[in-house]
Amino acid sequence: MTTTMFNERLDQLPAYPFPRLAALLDGIKPGQSPLVMSIGEPQHEPPAMITEAMVKHASLWHKYPPGSGTPELRDAIKNWLDRRYNLPTDMINRDDHVLPVAGTREALYLIATTVIPQDQPGPKPKVLLPNPFYQVYCGAAVLNDAEMVPLAAGPETNFLPDLDQIDTETLDACRLFFLCSPANPQGAIASRDYLERIIGLARKHDFVLAMDECYADIYDKKAPVGALEICAAQGGNMDNVLVFHSLSKRSSAPGLRSGFVAGDAKIVKRFTALRSYCSATIPMPVMAASTALWNDDAHAEENRDLYRAKIDIAEDVFGNRFGFYRPPGGFFLWLDVGDDEAATKKIWKEAGVKVIPGSYLSITDANGNNPGKQFIRIALVHDLETTRDGLTRIAKALES
Repeated sequence: MTTTMFNERLDQLPAYPFPRLAALLDGIKPGQSPLVMSIGEPQHEPPAMITEAMVKHASLWHKYPPGSGTPELRDAIKNWLDRRYNLPTDMINRDDHVLPVAGTREALYLIATTVIPQDQPGPKPKVLLPNPFYQVYCGAAVLNDAEMVPLAAGPETNFLPDLDQIDTETLDACRLFFLCSPANPQGAIASRDYLERIIGLARKHDFVLAMDECYADIYDKKAPVGALEICAAQGGNMDNVLVFHSLSKRSSAPGLRSGFVAGDAKIVKRFTALRSYCSATIPMPVMAASTALWNDDAHAEENRDLYRAKIDIAEDVFGNRFGFYRPPGGFFLWLDVGDDEAATKKIWKEAGVKVIPGSYLSITDANGNNPGKQFIRIALVHDLETTRDGLTRIAKALES
């Protein structure tokens, strides 16, 4: 086939992190039994209610699921949002403000197709995103012919984009701003003041704030503030704001492929129309399981306690070395190792543990700077014993 048969924008995408990692480690024999700590794939035992609900509703496999989800699922999501963020009960309407989706990866990508205007005169629309970032943000920008604007999120800015460094021209051309809190990979949590400010910018410059809050129920000490909390404090106004949540991390169920989008009713309505043409819907038994999970907070608390225990282990193993800090949210370590690729190869060769270089989760900016270059990301997704073993091996390899 000739290259003219393909979307040429695909060639503008950076190499995906995990094939790139495989190429980096190709030919290197691991020095110990292999252990994968590069992927944020929760390995905790999923709640039994998943299987119970799916078995109970097994007769629904033969039905096409409604694209907007069942009323029961939307009710469960609305009620969880109310509980989790202490929202007024009349703020979220299950039918206008909530849309279940088949995992947030697809939703984060397609929201760009919904809100980025096409073929309009004037400057090219811009998509702003933290750097490092979840790779789907980049795909959403590039494949919708928008200019991607990476915003450095390093230790000097508390691992969040510095809003003061964004010029007015960029904000005026921005149509979509991705922000992850707790951040992947650094675990940073946006403060109430930070969220108030970015929501204000979204409304002033008329762009959509896409808040990726998929790690919101995994935190060390204090529950992260959510964007809808800020909207509630502003009288319930959700204009220009969408939040994205998932059961992958909260409920250790990445294979369920179940999440939701909530916020600005005008955008949700347009997004629903788009998804009618192109998106997979959640099967009915999976919706039943999702309903049970959103209705239950006890399993999420148990899950959170396990992650806290693993951060305790990490603190015991690393202490104040390699820039270790307790991540306020999420389940990743973001260690300062100087040369990320060299450290990744050394850890694999000597310790048999697979981690991922920080530069593979970032992009090199126009000045030639890559804010992930000196870091590695380690996913604390295994049981406590395996976690201690893996981190101890990593520490020994970095020390040698």
